[in-house]
Amino acid sequence: MASHIVGYPRMGPKRELKFALESFWDGKSSAEDLKKVAADLRSSIWKQMADAGIKHIPSNTFSYYDQLLDTTAMLGAVPPRYNWNGGEIGFDIFFSMARGNASVPAMEMTKWFDTNYHFIVPELGPDVKFSYASHKAVEEYKEAKALGVDTVPVLIGPVSYLLLSKPAKGVEKTFPLLSLLGKILPIYKEVVSELKAAGASWIQFDEPTLVMDLDSHKLQTFTDAYAELESSLSGLNVLIETYFADVPSEAYKTLTALKGVSAYGFDLIRGANTLDLIRGGFPKGKYLFAGVVDGRNIWANDLAASFGTLQALEGIVGKDKLVVSTSCSLLHTAVDLVNETKLDKEIKSWLAFAAQKVVEVNALAKALAGHKDEAFFSSNAAAQASRKSSPRVTNEAVQKAAAALKGSDHRRATNVSTRLDAQQKNLNLPILPTTTIGSFPQTIELRRVRREFKAKKISEDEYVKAIKEEISKVVKLQEDLDIDVLVHGEPERNDMVEYFGEQLSGFAFTVNGWVQSYGSRCVKPPIIYGDVSRPKPMTVFWSSTAQSMTARPMKGMLTGPVTILNWSFVRNDQPRYETCYQIALAIKNEVEDLEKAGINVIQIDEAALREGLPLRKSEQAYYLEWAVHSFRITNCGVKDTTQIHTHMCYSNFNDIIHSIIDMDADVITIENSRSDEKLLSVFREGVKYGAGIGPGVYDIHSPRIPSTEEIADRINKMLAVLETNILWVNPDCGLKTRKYSEVKPALKNMVAAAKLLRTQLASAK
Repeated sequence: MASHIVGYPRMGPKRELKFALESFWDGKSSAEDLKKVAADLRSSIWKQMADAGIKHIPSNTFSYYDQLLDTTAMLGAVPPRYNWNGGEIGFDIFFSMARGNASVPAMEMTKWFDTNYHFIVPELGPDVKFSYASHKAVEEYKEAKALGVDTVPVLIGPVSYLLLSKPAKGVEKTFPLLSLLGKILPIYKEVVSELKAAGASWIQFDEPTLVMDLDSHKLQTFTDAYAELESSLSGLNVLIETYFADVPSEAYKTLTALKGVSAYGFDLIRGANTLDLIRGGFPKGKYLFAGVVDGRNIWANDLAASFGTLQALEGIVGKDKLVVSTSCSLLHTAVDLVNETKLDKEIKSWLAFAAQKVVEVNALAKALAGHKDEAFFSSNAAAQASRKSSPRVTNEAVQKAAAALKGSDHRRATNVSTRLDAQQKNLNLPILPTTTIGSFPQTIELRRVRREFKAKKISEDEYVKAIKEEISKVVKLQEDLDIDVLVHGEPERNDMVEYFGEQLSGFAFTVNGWVQSYGSRCVKPPIIYGDVSRPKPMTVFWSSTAQSMTARPMKGMLTGPVTILNWSFVRNDQPRYETCYQIALAIKNEVEDLEKAGINVIQIDEAALREGLPLRKSEQAYYLEWAVHSFRITNCGVKDTTQIHTHMCYSNFNDIIHSIIDMDADVITIENSRSDEKLLSVFREGVKYGAGIGPGVYDIHSPRIPSTEEIADRINKMLAVLETNILWVNPDCGLKTRKYSEVKPALKNMVAAAKLLRTQLASAK
């Protein structure tokens, strides 16, 4: 019985790739040093899977930044602004596309489907001259083979690549990206030909867009693409892999009829209805790669239940054609539970990270082949039972309070324009008020202080003193820059979700449970294992301290319930909305305590609202209803004079703008600059927005410092579609990952641009 892994985390169990990348970017190490770390990581991953008994081991799922960007490099689709002159794409061009450089901005970054992973969006148009410009897929296959591991090379499929792209700057927005299929297929053929010559017997094309609601024209493109590739694929076993949701019935028909394809991979965790399609008919003689081990969460697989599913599938497709797999790439889960030495033993017994999921996949495959490891299955059953019966999971009072929320609609008593008038009398802000999103740079010194306090190397008094000094510096800097609404800079926070989870009940934490978010950026999602409540105030002390240092308004900074939910590993034993309502009640208590402490502006970040949106349209309205309701629960009880802000970043918001309006926040700050001001088009198309809004005026995920003129130009574009009295001026996102040498001049230019526009607007009256 065969086993397969869709993909594997690339950062390393101790974030080895992150530190190697950042050292290289800072000029502290060479390209050869970086390549050595990468090669060691790949080698250890392949060996680990081979030792575990996995038959179909993926290669080319490693990346120095992002797998879509790797595909862009493979196709030579480099935007002209990077001045690439052909030849093999090296680190210089590759990282300029990812991060920008001193003279040109980075490519757009957005969320990979409904995950917290970000990909670099290809920019395409009729003039792109595609060429085979990165041989990475072939090189990695050969590298694994030299180590004695025969892998399945993985490529992003040609149709999904085009569907995930956008028209390049200057190209009509209506440009049909799929019309480029004929230009990219010759390069795919070259890659396939080289892989065959190198000895590959399998190849995996990831076509995750097949789970979306695609029209017949788009589905026909899959048929056309694989018909065109058929002759070059002959002699290979070809796997088309899908993940993250059910495959719709029309797409299933298209997929299972593709020419030259011998195997289909399905997510049977998030796509349970796909089982009905398989039962309804599966092509004879083809392989089914059954994704029964969850690639997106950290709970140990219920082996008995998965084994039952696999046995049923075996009856449909045949014993020799069933392959046990993960539901998607393990990129979205933490790397190895072995490194969690401080985790509570009972909770640890309920978990499986990527390394453990590899073992689960193989155990299920062996069991199907008649070699069931009874001790392993028995230990798994005991852990499943312990989790179901553990008293620490359930809090009846919390469950009752959350259940009581479902029937009612929680809204503030007055409309937003009335509230904004009351707030302006109270805050007395200029037009085009300036603010930042929340965090300021986290220096090495600051991280050291937090680390030493956690390790009990310094006292609480010493810690509080150090954090107060940092807040004081950040407040003074903002006053010197003449920013209107201040933030305390969040020096006490490790992460915008982890910080809150550590103070809420029902959460557990890891030491090394890192997951890649983008590039070298990793997050460490908390684990929500039980009912959530807030034992005591979480931010009031720091916000009050910061407000006492200035006469200007100081924002209280909170993370919203939907973002805490979407950026955590969430319990899978109850519906997600129930957990979200529990978190909303906890944040509501915090909001009300901040207001009592005299904080008049409170920001409740919902950066991940869009991220949790189901991929299928039929499921979206229900999600948006409970997600938006959860946000409103947090602030429905505050006074008119308390200004509620929210923030969203790096996603496509235009299709959910009406839900964003329904959140009923007083001010929303939202990413805008890196996505070519796509957000503004929604207002050009006639959507009326009456609350305050701050579309970001510069991209903080790049070290580039924008000029005053560039920012003023951005603000003018906003003023063309938004009322002057509702527009705020702010960066795209928090400043945590930047250096002060970048932040100070960028904010100085931002404030100067706002003042310039104020003067121009005043003289135009």
